Amino acid sequence: MSEYAPGKEIHRAKKSMGQNFLIDPTVCPRIAEMAGIDGAGVIEIGPGFGALTVELAARAEKLVAIELDADVIEGLRENISGFDNCTVIRGDALEMDLKELIDQEFGKDKRICAAGNIPYNITTPLIMKLIDPELGLDSVTVMIQKEPADRFCSMPGTYGCGAISAAVWYYGVPVKLFDVGPGAFRPRPKVRSSVIRIDLREKPPVPVKDEDYFFKVIRAAFQQRRKTALNSVSSVMGIKKETVAHAMERCRLDPGIRAERMTLEQFAVLSEQLGNELSHAG
Repeated sequence: MSEYAPGKEIHRAKKSMGQNFLIDPTVCPRIAEMAGIDGAGVIEIGPGFGALTVELAARAEKLVAIELDADVIEGLRENISGFDNCTVIRGDALEMDLKELIDQEFGKDKRICAAGNIPYNITTPLIMKLIDPELGLDSVTVMIQKEPADRFCSMPGTYGCGAISAAVWYYGVPVKLFDVGPGAFRPRPKVRSSVIRIDLREKPPVPVKDEDYFFKVIRAAFQQRRKTALNSVSSVMGIKKETVAHAMERCRLDPGIRAERMTLEQFAVLSEQLGNELSHAG
């Protein structure tokens, strides 16, 4: 998503960039206010013509806006010309070294937040990049499609949870702020949107010795949702069913449990136990 600044000629949305321009003037002030960025450094992804940018800049100590579409940058710079705390960088946030950018633009030991109305076609990889602890962000506030927003905010152990939900909850605490209808955009999308904020944790809620293996088990458990976690992990990871069953028994897990009913703590103990059993067997 990007924004349309009133008074400007409407820029033709580019499907390849997932552009829909926000025309409802009430939405951006709400996003900026509920993002909790006052006095912080802010990275904005996909500012478009700057409707959200001006609201963020009014609250932030410094703002760096990353925009991929060269055709809107002139209009963006014009609309934020009244702010001396803004920097515009043309580039692809998915491809950029955001840690290097943060260090260069904000320095050390500053509270940094991310915000933006991000293209729906890059929602998952971009959010996963932003919540990476190496970036050291304080929070991420984004407008995305309602369906993935609901999924991201579904707590592990509840029906709506998926593998991405588990990752989001492991690194942060997500909350849905409000929904936005299709009429707020031009062109009008076929889906509803939601604004969510993810407050990043200082440390994970459960101890995990091998995060890569932990997430590998989670992805395997959710990959075949209609199956039990036992059967899905066995099938996807190519582990004998009796080995997985024994690990679950040692963890006091119901062998008939499905992935969406498992908590982060249960995934943590299962991945550690399974890893131990496989290493001993080898």
